[in-house]
Amino acid sequence: MALLEVKDVRKRFGGLQAVDTVSFAVAEGTIKALIGPNGAGKTTLFNLISGFVSPDGGAISFRERQVQGLRPYQVAAAGMARTFQHIRLFPKMSSLENVMVGRHLHGRSGFLASMLSLPRTRREELKAKDKAMELMDFLGIAGLAGTEATSLSYGQQRLVELARALACEPRLLLLDEPAAGLNMRETAEMASVISKIRDMGITILIVEHDVSLVMNISDEIIVLNYGRKVADDVPLAIQKNEDVIRIYLGGDDA
Repeated sequence: MALLEVKDVRKRFGGLQAVDTVSFAVAEGTIKALIGPNGAGKTTLFNLISGFVSPDGGAISFRERQVQGLRPYQVAAAGMARTFQHIRLFPKMSSLENVMVGRHLHGRSGFLASMLSLPRTRREELKAKDKAMELMDFLGIAGLAGTEATSLSYGQQRLVELARALACEPRLLLLDEPAAGLNMRETAEMASVISKIRDMGITILIVEHDVSLVMNISDEIIVLNYGRKVADDVPLAIQKNEDVIRIYLGGDDA
């Protein structure tokens, strides 16, 4: 069953057609990757799905509900979380506090209750802390809980951002270049982590330049070029697709 359906989505910025009538579906419980050359429209498509940009046309359905045009916090509340190509952690906050931010969607205490530190608020905070620590332990970074997040290594910051997204308890996780800036060892560890997250029952849509990583972990792959979908198939078929080889992987005519 499709958890996410994108139908004929379009987006233009001035004279640039960034996304041109793109359609695809992401089946529940799978890892689907989105690849393509620089400027292919991958990040724009991510921004359209997650509510950071509104489409010019087409429809985006998540859990059989149309979400195009919703604000990012509304999309997140519907069960979709994302990370970013450029890490966005809160400075002057510990790693644990950054992860706890992801729990705000599940809090019920209002501003006044928080200001007065009422018992319900304190219980929610303790629950958020326990959940955040559980996720950090799952990702192997529990020992960094008290460390200021922005002082960590790049790979560790990636994991903190990932833990924060998981703290939202998403049904669909959007990963934008999760291996960007990582060395070979860290990339292999990230691939293992992504597969473990899928095994938890979380569906994943990933944009990634590292083709070997994508080929190893994905159930299906979409290839974009100049905003248009070139292919949408299983990894083995993508590897043999002549258009993909020519346009993206560097065939003789590239």
